[in-house]
Amino acid sequence: MGSSSQRHGHSEEWDRLNLEELQARLRSSLEGLTQEEASRRLATDGANEISEKKTSQLLKFLTYFWGPIPWMIEVAVILSALARHWPDFAIILLLLLANGVVGFWEEHQAGNAIAALKATLALKAQVKRDGTWITINTRDLVPGDIILVRLGDIVPADARLLEGESLEVDQSALTGESLPAVRHSGDVVFSGSIIRRGEIKAMVYATGVNTYFGKTAQLVQGVHTVSHFQQAVLKIGNYLILLALVLVSAIIAVALYRGDPLISTLQFALVLTVAAIPVAMPTVLSVTMAVGARLLAKKGAIVTRLAAIEELAGVDVLCSDKTGTLTQNKLTLGDPFSIDNSPDQVVFTAALASRADNHDIIDLAVLGGLKDEHNLQDYALLHFQSFDPVHKRTEATVRDQNGNEVRATKGAPQVILELSTNASSVKSDVENAIEGFAARGFRSLGVARAEAQKPWRFLGVLPLFDPPREGAKVTIALARRMGVSVKMVTGDQWPIAQETARKLGMGTTILDASIFATTTTHASDRLEESIETADGFAQVFPEHKFKIVDVLQKRGHIVGMTGDGVNDAPALKQADCGIAVEGATDAARAAASIVLMSSGLSVIVDAIKTSRKIFQRMNSYAIYRIAETLRVLLFMTLSILVFNFYPVTAVMIVMLALMNDGAILSIAYDNVHYSNNPETWNMRTVLGVSAVLGVIGVVSAFLLFYLGERLFNLDRAHIQTLMYLKLSVAGHLTIFLTRTRGPFWSIRPARILLLAVCGTQLLATLIAVYGIFMTPLGWGWALAVWGYALGWFLINDRLKLLAYRILIPSSHHNRDGGGHQGHASRKLA
Repeated sequence: MGSSSQRHGHSEEWDRLNLEELQARLRSSLEGLTQEEASRRLATDGANEISEKKTSQLLKFLTYFWGPIPWMIEVAVILSALARHWPDFAIILLLLLANGVVGFWEEHQAGNAIAALKATLALKAQVKRDGTWITINTRDLVPGDIILVRLGDIVPADARLLEGESLEVDQSALTGESLPAVRHSGDVVFSGSIIRRGEIKAMVYATGVNTYFGKTAQLVQGVHTVSHFQQAVLKIGNYLILLALVLVSAIIAVALYRGDPLISTLQFALVLTVAAIPVAMPTVLSVTMAVGARLLAKKGAIVTRLAAIEELAGVDVLCSDKTGTLTQNKLTLGDPFSIDNSPDQVVFTAALASRADNHDIIDLAVLGGLKDEHNLQDYALLHFQSFDPVHKRTEATVRDQNGNEVRATKGAPQVILELSTNASSVKSDVENAIEGFAARGFRSLGVARAEAQKPWRFLGVLPLFDPPREGAKVTIALARRMGVSVKMVTGDQWPIAQETARKLGMGTTILDASIFATTTTHASDRLEESIETADGFAQVFPEHKFKIVDVLQKRGHIVGMTGDGVNDAPALKQADCGIAVEGATDAARAAASIVLMSSGLSVIVDAIKTSRKIFQRMNSYAIYRIAETLRVLLFMTLSILVFNFYPVTAVMIVMLALMNDGAILSIAYDNVHYSNNPETWNMRTVLGVSAVLGVIGVVSAFLLFYLGERLFNLDRAHIQTLMYLKLSVAGHLTIFLTRTRGPFWSIRPARILLLAVCGTQLLATLIAVYGIFMTPLGWGWALAVWGYALGWFLINDRLKLLAYRILIPSSHHNRDGGGHQGHASRKLA
């Protein structure tokens, strides 16, 4: 029996149906569907998802042969064929195919890895199947299902609300409305909207592409965001292309002036340009980021936006939730304060306003404090109002054994006092009790009771204690040594926040967020300074989080912000790196760049360490690539213009590029030490160090050229093989210079990098020794080139250290030589 609902799409039509008509139309009931019927409908109507438009893998593979860089290689292939330079033709064609295959495969693997990680974040839904409430993936919902939606949920499908309390629904993603809309029983709620307040059952009538959201627009998945770091690396690519075009144009002009063959000149110029352009850059980027995402996942942090890896590496201020992140999120009930000296009554009333099935830590702590849980069985629950950040309390209406209705509520003491008719007579005692509890690090919970429709009466205060997490104090100290200022953000009162901060060694400059609303424009500068210097914030509402992030960003900080609630979403989106903590709502996870799968601050600090390592690998690649391009381009150009001599052939250049790109992919797995300062992109340093290594490489190449020709009287053919081997060996040795800011031996290279470089250079040596596509050089000269390259390698290492000292004179070099480069270095100038 399949559902016909998917053929009816207009919400107005579903709005007009009464409950009986709705059930008949969907062939369902208030007990929901059976699992067997749901499986049948899933097969008929399809999954509750909007499928991503997929490109044919063959067409995707062919895109690697379309674009400016592939075009240049393809033209070089054609010119080689026209000139009948068949060795050149074969090698250049191999380069073209190799870049296409490697690029396609690595991006395919990266895509699979990220898809697998994101699958662990699949949204869940509470659904009634076979008369029992179960949790399933939202993609398995079908029309006719009965679902439960509550505060923080993203509505998983178009549905009609059943009997229950009204909801506040955020439909801004669908309609652009900035304010939440109120929805009552019988109303329609749309897939993709967010529950801001309330809890109610609903019947699904449309899923997947048949929802309002699906019909309005296909969901754009996998939007590509280019991070600061990626922008910088791509800008480097543009510099190198421009430099290559200028120098190659000079070579062509001089060659034509000298009367050299046009086709051979053009072929050589194209091959040289291809060798200079960072062809492997997109592949290296995607591989390094994908490897980094997998490493972070192992540490319990799933990246939903790859660009967040670079942002996390630069975070210098981390605004962290207190509960569950800095503390254990395991509340313990203390001895209550009671107005009428009846503490057991205070605990029992609070228990009436609690629900164990919500798995709320406050509710569980209160229920755990009961002396006899069986007494609750004498009361039948009539209505329950869940906690929400606006009302800051729960409320239950129950009926006792005698048929009398009783209302019970618990929540923020100030809120409960405002409800109570006896507030004026007890306020002073209550405030003294709260202050006393706060001084001991306890959180206070007000409790009130009302008989039937009579007014509320304040009963007492429950003290709750959430102890600091084991190791949190050590982790905060480590974060500070790493240049990250941790600021506590909590909704608790100021004394509790200060006591917790003191125990964690964070400092006790705690700012009460309530002053945000009362601060005048004249005092805003002073407030911003206070926010920057504060160790934490108390009595914080979600809108305050957004303000805190915004102020810190305006003052030049890279800000990480943790959150878990639906109202935290704006702050998580505004932060440079929004972090949804374990157990966060669907809305918070959707807004965050990183989702934590385990609790505590240590996982965030571990993720920062890992992201800084990833950043350094990319930094090493950038310096290496610029230095190598300068070395090859300047040496080739000066040789041709000054000596009218092509020091290497087109085939040699192609083989250099081929082995270079093959080995450099392994840098994604290299060993690095994380920097003890936030990572920022400093183009001045990168270009400066690259220029030093590149120019020294040109000097060493010309010296070898001079020695070979003038001192040892080698012919030009042997000199070309000599220079090929020198450029290959010295070029690959450069990666061992750029991967550290200290001496090259300060960090042991990863085995895969060592094997990749040694493997390619053994192959390059064999090609030169036995003369494959070139004049044989012999083992004697090959060993001499290796000795020469190693000698200059040691000299270059000293010059690299000198360059860093000149370019970053005030930097404190860590074990890896990494230095703090300032928070304002984000400009890609």
